[in-house]
Amino acid sequence: MLNEEVTLRKLQILCSFVKTGNLSRTADEMGLSSVSIHKALHSLEDGIGCPLFIRDGRLLKPLPTALYLAESSLDLLADAERIIKRTRDKAGIESGQIRLGAMYSLTANVIPKLIMGTKIRRSDLDIDLFLGSNEDLMKKLVEGRIDAILIAIPFTPLPDEMQVVPLFEDRLYLASSKQQKPKQLTVDMADYQEEKFLALLDGFATTSGFYDTFKLAGYEPNIVMKVGDIFSLMNMVASGMGRTLLPGRVKEMMGDAIEFTPLLEKYEVIQHISLIYLKVNESNPNILALAAEARMLHRNNS
Repeated sequence: MLNEEVTLRKLQILCSFVKTGNLSRTADEMGLSSVSIHKALHSLEDGIGCPLFIRDGRLLKPLPTALYLAESSLDLLADAERIIKRTRDKAGIESGQIRLGAMYSLTANVIPKLIMGTKIRRSDLDIDLFLGSNEDLMKKLVEGRIDAILIAIPFTPLPDEMQVVPLFEDRLYLASSKQQKPKQLTVDMADYQEEKFLALLDGFATTSGFYDTFKLAGYEPNIVMKVGDIFSLMNMVASGMGRTLLPGRVKEMMGDAIEFTPLLEKYEVIQHISLIYLKVNESNPNILALAAEARMLHRNNS
């Protein structure tokens, strides 16, 4: 039966002592004092419950029992090291890989900058990108299927175990085809009660902002179609199928085909785009590099 006196560290010290045959050389190899080595060996002997060493003058010599224990412990220590490495692999620390989730709307500008900057910091890092809605990405982060996410912060409080690194703020615009361009430079949503609107499916940050805007306007929008990604939504708006509300960050994608018109201030809904990861991964050097690059982008945006 194992007890608290038998530890992997003491077995490492025993293996070193059997190999070097000398307390001082073992101390140098393990980065400890000779006194600490001596105490560890005798503590191990007490824990095993049988003699391991014999005194030969001032020297401490291993008995056959110590030689057997040291030889057998080499495989045990190697197995322990493999288990720890595989555990760290599961957390993405040893693998040189990050599973990054992000909203579709960030693919045009933010994601390439963040990935390129992070890879400059850690050139051997591989980043797997997963695109989805705010709701889907948050679920995957909590379940451990993604290491970090780039989303709009929900209005409901986040769990304490999540770390947030702000990137930038964004707001929604009335998106129309060029043929349906509003005459006003800033639109009053109260004037669009009879208009046809397109929307994203539930779960997306833009969907939440869409409905929040119409709540502020005091009416239910006439939604003629819902789609599952922002690229399809923009193409439908550009073709004149209806209007929608889009975040300013996608303007670079289709600014030549879609008119983005600011809303009156009383209808503004601010999105806070941030990097989120679990605090338990704060010591992961890959996550640290990603977070450092996110902070630099935030300073540049500021």
